[in-house]
Amino acid sequence: MTTAKAPPPLPDFTELLDASPALAANPALREPARIWIAGSDAARRQVAERAAALTQPSLRPATFAAVGQTAASVARGAATSLTGPGHDGREWRSHLEEIVGAGGPTFVKLGQFIATAQGLLPDAWVNAFGWCRDAAKPLAPGVAEARIEARIGAPLRSAFVEFDPEPLGAASIGQAHAAVLHDGTEVVVKVRRPGVQRQFSRDLRTLAAAASAAERASKAARTANLTGFVELFGALALEECHLNFEAINQVELALAAEAAGHDQAIMPRPIPHLTFNDVLTMTRVHGLPYDKAKTAYPDAIDGERLLRLAVTMVIEHLVAFGRFHGDLHAGNVLISPDGTLSLIDFGIVGRLDATQRVAVVQLLFGFGRNDTRMQVLALQRFGALPRRSDLGPFVRQLEAELSAAAPALLDRSATLTVDGLGPALGAIIKVLVRNGFRLPKDLVLIFKNLLYLNGFANALAPGTNLFDEIEPSSGTSCRDTPPSSARSSP
Repeated sequence: MTTAKAPPPLPDFTELLDASPALAANPALREPARIWIAGSDAARRQVAERAAALTQPSLRPATFAAVGQTAASVARGAATSLTGPGHDGREWRSHLEEIVGAGGPTFVKLGQFIATAQGLLPDAWVNAFGWCRDAAKPLAPGVAEARIEARIGAPLRSAFVEFDPEPLGAASIGQAHAAVLHDGTEVVVKVRRPGVQRQFSRDLRTLAAAASAAERASKAARTANLTGFVELFGALALEECHLNFEAINQVELALAAEAAGHDQAIMPRPIPHLTFNDVLTMTRVHGLPYDKAKTAYPDAIDGERLLRLAVTMVIEHLVAFGRFHGDLHAGNVLISPDGTLSLIDFGIVGRLDATQRVAVVQLLFGFGRNDTRMQVLALQRFGALPRRSDLGPFVRQLEAELSAAAPALLDRSATLTVDGLGPALGAIIKVLVRNGFRLPKDLVLIFKNLLYLNGFANALAPGTNLFDEIEPSSGTSCRDTPPSSARSSP
């Protein structure tokens, strides 16, 4: 009997740090980064365990209290929307905005997550919450400054020669301000909303209870796997609340980019002495979201080059290093007037183990070669499907969904094009949730990133076959060997 060969290990990020010329030239970041990396896994496990506990439906008193508090907030919003002036002429969206706004940061974040969950949830839900992307309100004047001063234990002017009180942007978890350090470095300071972790904890209990009740009462809710969706949302939201995790993400992805030779893209770097669990200070990068940059300075846009760079970074980081930016919507991919590509907002980063890394290569080849069985085997290896000998019924279900979505997807002689990627991912998700399987968090992020790359390709390089760009970045075979591009040091 032969024993399955263990997949090759992922690179050690402490070794990448020690070999990094960039960090050798920046000892003020190198030594704190060494400590951050060493403690990261244990800290993330604690947050994941906390999220899992909060999103399990229960009958404990804390759940009833949370439901009551959240319900009261939402009810106030509903009452305002239904009884305010001119309510007879308001559209349904206006009522929804009132209710979500009253629910607070958790509901805004949930709405944003739904709005970017193409394929994970029905299209009607995704479209209905599109407005949530810009729904977060800024903090009251002075709140961000007070939080920063409390963390550094000194007046704001001791850290910054300039600090813009008007935020660059506000989100459900925090907001960002432009500033300048005393040495002239331009930075962005992200400040977490006061009390947001406590409110998330309360509201996640409510959402878990509501999802469980909905699934008991509705077949449609069971088909949509609402409890699994709440678990996924909770894991992502609670991790994103820890701004020091984002600092670690910036360091690790920068190390991966340096080791892979991706020196054509810019990422922010954290400023260690001004970075805490609820305040993150980072170097500022400039540019416009890629969809706006194309209109603002079209002559600077070499769409095929930028797509190739984006695909190479995402896929090679994922396959060679087990790390990848997990939220590559247009607002997080900037292009400057000279055509430089920059990535921002590292609050959500996917992290794979060695086995999952091999599964991703197999999945990408399954997509590129339009091989349904290969895709199913990859899902099993990733942990989305149980280990069982007979995958035939699952393959047949998936092919039935693919046929319903777009019959051409089953044409083995055809290449799965960018336009076919969305239906293919949607079919996989439908079959998984219909069978009661939970989608691993990082697999969902991979699916979302493929769809984001799809949008990037359509915007900047229409007509390009996305998989022609992906395959060279993911190696040349689906064996349990690392891709030819993988390496653990520069």
